[in-house]
Amino acid sequence: MKKAVPILTVIIFITSLFFIPTKKEIKLRGQFSSKDLKNSFPSEYEWMKRSFPHFKVDPSAHLEALKQTKELRESSRLNKSKSLEWEFLGPVNIGGRIADIEFNPVNPNIVYAGAAAGGVFKSTNTGETWFPVFDDASTLMIGDIAVDPVNPDVIYVGTGEPNGSHNNFPGTGVYKSTDAGNTWTNIGLELTSNIGRVLVDPNDNNIVYVAAVGSNFAPHSERGLFKSTNAGESWENILFVDDTTGCIDIILDPNDSNFLMAAMWHRYRKPGYGQSETSYGASGGIFKTTDGGNNWEKLGAANGLPVSPERIGKIGLTISPSNSNVIYALYNDGGVISGLYKSTDKGINWQFFSPDNGLLDGASNFSWYFGQVRVHPTNPNTVFVLDVAFMKSTNSGGSWPINYGYGGPWQLHVDHHALAFHPQNPEYIISGNDGGINISTNGGSTWSEPKHLPITQYYEIGLDKLNPNGLYGGSQDNSTHRTLTGSWDDWDIILGGDGFYVNVDYTNSNIIYAEYQYGSLFKSVDGGNNFDYVTPNLNWNEPTNWSTPVILDPNNPSIVYYGSNRLWRSTNGGNSWTPISEVLTRNNPDWPRFGTLTTIAVGPSNSNVIYVGTDDGKIWVSSDNGTTWKDITNTSVERWVTRVVPDNNDENIIYATYSGLKWRDPDSRVFKSTNMGEDWIDISYNLPDAPVNSFAIDPSSPNTLYAGLDVGVFVLKGNETWEAYGTGLPIVTVYDMKVHPTTKKLIIGTHGRSMYGIDTDGAVTVNDESNIPANFVLEQNYPNPFNPTTTISFSIAARSVISTSPSGDGRNLKDFSSTSSPRNDIMEVSLKVYDILGNEAATLVNETKSPGSYQVSWNASEFASGIYIYRLTSGSINLSKKMILIK
Repeated sequence: MKKAVPILTVIIFITSLFFIPTKKEIKLRGQFSSKDLKNSFPSEYEWMKRSFPHFKVDPSAHLEALKQTKELRESSRLNKSKSLEWEFLGPVNIGGRIADIEFNPVNPNIVYAGAAAGGVFKSTNTGETWFPVFDDASTLMIGDIAVDPVNPDVIYVGTGEPNGSHNNFPGTGVYKSTDAGNTWTNIGLELTSNIGRVLVDPNDNNIVYVAAVGSNFAPHSERGLFKSTNAGESWENILFVDDTTGCIDIILDPNDSNFLMAAMWHRYRKPGYGQSETSYGASGGIFKTTDGGNNWEKLGAANGLPVSPERIGKIGLTISPSNSNVIYALYNDGGVISGLYKSTDKGINWQFFSPDNGLLDGASNFSWYFGQVRVHPTNPNTVFVLDVAFMKSTNSGGSWPINYGYGGPWQLHVDHHALAFHPQNPEYIISGNDGGINISTNGGSTWSEPKHLPITQYYEIGLDKLNPNGLYGGSQDNSTHRTLTGSWDDWDIILGGDGFYVNVDYTNSNIIYAEYQYGSLFKSVDGGNNFDYVTPNLNWNEPTNWSTPVILDPNNPSIVYYGSNRLWRSTNGGNSWTPISEVLTRNNPDWPRFGTLTTIAVGPSNSNVIYVGTDDGKIWVSSDNGTTWKDITNTSVERWVTRVVPDNNDENIIYATYSGLKWRDPDSRVFKSTNMGEDWIDISYNLPDAPVNSFAIDPSSPNTLYAGLDVGVFVLKGNETWEAYGTGLPIVTVYDMKVHPTTKKLIIGTHGRSMYGIDTDGAVTVNDESNIPANFVLEQNYPNPFNPTTTISFSIAARSVISTSPSGDGRNLKDFSSTSSPRNDIMEVSLKVYDILGNEAATLVNETKSPGSYQVSWNASEFASGIYIYRLTSGSINLSKKMILIK
């Protein structure tokens, strides 16, 4: 029996597909349902992954994991005899979610952008190009940025995205830079988790305010409005309502620093599965002070504000710089916008503007995800609302002639979070949304092409085994996309929505399986030009995961597996499906939105062996091709299972990894079994106490294991000590990883900084004492960052002649030995510099060279500040690194 498909839901989803920037039209065929594109309440996906089974999280757990990571990175760096560098793989033309944008008020050529999970970026040319300046911090989760209006070299960053979405992560407090972003210092409030606003008093820059939303995961006192009177050296909580109500926004009268308003928001995820959160409550509302925060008054119905305080959700505030009597407040009731309010007497009285006047046309039913309102710097009657659409009114909210949302012009991505005005030309505005950055030079009437940053948030990645350059990814907000060339800037969207699992047939690259949220599965047989709906015919109440696992049998690509709360199999490429198990979860009726499969694996050497893991901690195996199932749950740990990975050559050896932030006691998260799950061995050892999201086995060295955590990538080299793997990768959440069978590169999908790759051949350290370089090496430039000259060192290895000669009777592979001898002949070598978009900037070397070590200098005096990539090429060798020019 087919599920009923709400027509409006389908229309909304299809419309959103054509809005997303893409180089080609996406065609979908067949009947399908998008289920919930967004939930009416903040989704529980990340919360449940990290809190099960206690439904509680120690607020300090993430901080402790970050500290362990920093220590492990340092010890790994000191112990390595040769360093491996992560290579950025792109994309730079897809983008990701922006949390905030701020201009330097003195030099508007300088702009800062905060990515929700990608750190802080800086532009020195009014937003045309960008480079990262926050990568050495212990977190890339950004809430808000404030530039000191008196000394713009001083910048404050509040970490932890405050939008209340399912995939926001806690930050580590407030950071301060005194040198325009070159270096940063943590200045406290580490346990505030999520920060909505940072504000510097323009009349006394020693006074700084921080609006702390607080933890999504637990009630605690580190929330509310904090004040520092010594530029962040110490903090005082000057407005605290209760341990589940935080401060989401603040405004200050630039002409009277004693006048402030604070928007308080009741936001809490309760213990338990299913509808276990609230995003509204009577404790929320607008609070006003006229004495710098010593005393506060809560505004309400008597002032003309909403009369139903129990439904007060997220509130956005803005005050007019040109007339500080004018203040706007944007209310939502926990779901939809309930109204825009305007005061012309500094909050004593408020005028209500109904959302039915066109405001709801560009709004959503999940306005807790947005809630931003801005007023024009010189015209107090011009107001902007950021929601699904970008909306502008020139009559104080009476009508909304500019309403760019689904299907709108100018390639504006939906879901807007940030808006910044040029301090000298307020018609020049920069908008930040779920797809990146757009620029308008006429107040929002028309927009430029998106200015994308490398901040894509991946859930899953896919590899084309027939094309080493073919990379695929399913991402938050930015669909499923791919490159066929390996270049950074030619990724194409092939399926809309939020993207998740993507599989490419390893015998025919034209066959692609991709999905969007909650397991809506599609198949293309023409290389991604057209897709057919091939989701199994699930029961109407059959649960599927936000990221529903879908895999191909490693020995037969026509066999496809799909996980709901049971396992489905297709033997004809998704044309028909059969469930091959009963319900494999705990099937708890109190968990209506969970109890799903989270991972599926088939034995690489034996397709009769199938493993699954669940979000409620169960692991099952079938050794007879799905006929019968055995519960092999590891009873020593009860956590959300993220991966079950069998050994490439022995299906009896399996690894299981788990999510979860600790509650009271540390948890182990990586286990190994050598007998198909009969017994489990804890191999977590010294791994940071953080969720493990992904796992891979080195195909050339089966004792070399890779783990992707919330805090980076780690490697275990057949011993009992995990090491931080590689350099050049910031501390970022890693959701998926795969080793390409041809190139042997480990490819990772990060949740905030796009894709990276690294050579697994160097996972086992080898000391080389030869005078002639044994490997091609491209060193990090020095100095870096630089201005304007830097030096690049590189080494050219001797080519090797491989000869094989038989030993023994020559009947087995082991009866042959290989020897190599160096050839000292010359070879063609090039060293070129490219900008972040892949345009060639300079050629430093383009000639024949003998094996040896070399240095070359580059004078970049004629180039703009930003990130540049330098690439060493010789034959099949292609090495690259990034460098930063700061002027």
